[in-house]
Amino acid sequence: MTGTRRYTRRTRRRRWPAVLILLLAAVGALLWRQLPRRSYTAAELGIAELSSPLDADGDGADDWHDMVAGARAYIATRPRYKSRYFAGGYPDDGTGVCTDVIWQAFRAAGYELKDLVDADIAAHPERYDNIRYPDGNIDFRRVSNLDRFFAAHAQVLPCSFDDPEQWQPGDIVVFGDRDHIAVCSDRRSADGIPWIIHHGNPLEGAVETGRRGHQPVTGHYRWTGGD
Repeated sequence: MTGTRRYTRRTRRRRWPAVLILLLAAVGALLWRQLPRRSYTAAELGIAELSSPLDADGDGADDWHDMVAGARAYIATRPRYKSRYFAGGYPDDGTGVCTDVIWQAFRAAGYELKDLVDADIAAHPERYDNIRYPDGNIDFRRVSNLDRFFAAHAQVLPCSFDDPEQWQPGDIVVFGDRDHIAVCSDRRSADGIPWIIHHGNPLEGAVETGRRGHQPVTGHYRWTGGD
C-alpha cells in the first residue's frame, strides 16, 4: 500500500506540469486573440466593395452596410454569453449567443428576422425537418434553422477563400456542423478576407475579429431581400 501511495503521488506530481502548460497555453491563446490587430479596407487592398441595391429601412444606408453597423452596435453593448430560453424570444437580460448578432444586424437594416423565420417554418415545415414542434420563442435563435432559412431565401455563395471579392460586408457565415454563425465586417485581414462580427463563447465574447480559423466555413449567404 505504501508503494502504491508513493507511486500515485509521484504520478500526480508529474501530471501537474502538463496540466499547467495546457492551462497557460489556453490563456495565452485567448490573450493573443484579444490583441489589437491591423485591419484594412477593401479600397486599401484593391478589392471592390459591393453595396446592396436595397435600403429596407430607408435611412440612406444600404442593407448590407446597415447590417454591419447593427452587428457592431450590438457587440458594443458587451452582451454576456449565455444560452437561455426567453418568452417572447428576445433576450432581455444582457445575455446572448451567436444568433443574436444576426437578428440584431437584420433589425438594424429594417427586417424582423424572427417574423421571417417563423413564417417560413409555418409555410415550409419540410424544410425544417429538425423541428418537431415549432416554437417562435427560440426557433430564430438556432443556427440550424437560420442556415436552412438563408439557404432558401438568400444568395448562396462559395465557402472557399480563393477569391476575397466573393466575400462582402453583411455576408452571413455558418461554421462547422451548423455550430456557429457570424456577420462579415467591412474590415479585412491582409489577405483580403473580411473580419467577422460574432459572439463566440464565454471565453471569446462578442467581438469583431479575423475569421474563425478552427472551424470550417460550411455556409456563406448574402441577403437579397428574401425573394
